[in-house]
Amino acid sequence: MPLIQAGGIRQYYRYDGADDGPALVLSHSLGCDHTMWDEAASALAPHVRVLRYDTRGHGASEVSGGDYSIEVLARDVLALADALGIARFAFCGLSLGGMIGQWLGARAGDRITALILANTSSQYPDPAPMETRRRTVIEHGMAAVEEMVMGRFFMPEMLRLNAPGVARVRRVLRATNPEGYAGCCAAVRDMKQTELLDAISAPSLLIAGDRDQSTPWAPHGETIAARIRGIQIAHLPTAHLSAVERPRSFAAAVLRFLLPGETDTLAAGFRRRREVLGDAHVDRAMAGTTPFNAAFQELITRFAWGTVWSRPGLDDRTRRLLVLTVTAALGRHEEFRMHMRAGLEHGLEPCDIEEALLQLSIYAGVPAANTAFQIAADEMAKGTARA
Repeated sequence: MPLIQAGGIRQYYRYDGADDGPALVLSHSLGCDHTMWDEAASALAPHVRVLRYDTRGHGASEVSGGDYSIEVLARDVLALADALGIARFAFCGLSLGGMIGQWLGARAGDRITALILANTSSQYPDPAPMETRRRTVIEHGMAAVEEMVMGRFFMPEMLRLNAPGVARVRRVLRATNPEGYAGCCAAVRDMKQTELLDAISAPSLLIAGDRDQSTPWAPHGETIAARIRGIQIAHLPTAHLSAVERPRSFAAAVLRFLLPGETDTLAAGFRRRREVLGDAHVDRAMAGTTPFNAAFQELITRFAWGTVWSRPGLDDRTRRLLVLTVTAALGRHEEFRMHMRAGLEHGLEPCDIEEALLQLSIYAGVPAANTAFQIAADEMAKGTARA
């Protein structure tokens, strides 16, 4: 288990993504742990190095006694980054995590490359409800606040569905140490950070849930948006835990903000084309370029590869399977064979292709699927022979 002593406590953390990618720290809500980010992190990890951690008093991180403060929780993040050798990082925090992010952006701006604040507040007008919640869990345990908290975390229809993400959050909430939860309740109760927002200079994004009861746009989002210069805004059709209810939409908003895309789409396209199809294929295509087809080669490189294939919204496996089903459905067998070969060489497995071609047989017809299965079997046999 990845545990480390940092900031005077034991902290649990988890890394996902390539070691050489830019670092993005994800900080969860009160009553959750790092698993709140599971689906969103899966979408983010192909593009950035994702560091998740359990906030003090939550999950596998240490529970220290007494009331906490946002500053203490933010300094835990800096201590963790120092212990892991991360000098600068982007920070994405939701709810309590966003409150921690505000302090970091204002007081440790030299460490923050970009700041994403989601479903959060800089100050609650009335601290009494949070104090009531703090006392309740100390006196009666987490079960006493479970239904109230879940009703604010999620939209009613999500609760009725009880999707895996919702069920996971409920289990984590029930298992949260009441003392650690109460310590963080005190940090939220005492938080007064509106004036701090003026000091944030890092590029910033604010994500708001249109049905968020805990930190509704008015006044919470409006206040943050008015105080941080140049902040970008994204609204999602969610309640409080937007990263759980709409994880891919959340990740897409984050990636559009962090990775806006290269202005040189031709260079990006050549790089992406090689990643997907392999050097040998691209080298052959370039060798066959003539004055007559040069403009066409540039067009497909810029727009197919430098624009569409370079968008972070879908992973490569999904894009490959989409291309296979479309080219097979349209009878573009030469393109189908090329992408089949490239897919098998770059991570597609026979079970992936089988499922895609079964979908094809239902929605595009058995004859199209019959030909596609034959070509796929041929390319798999060739791949086995090459191996």
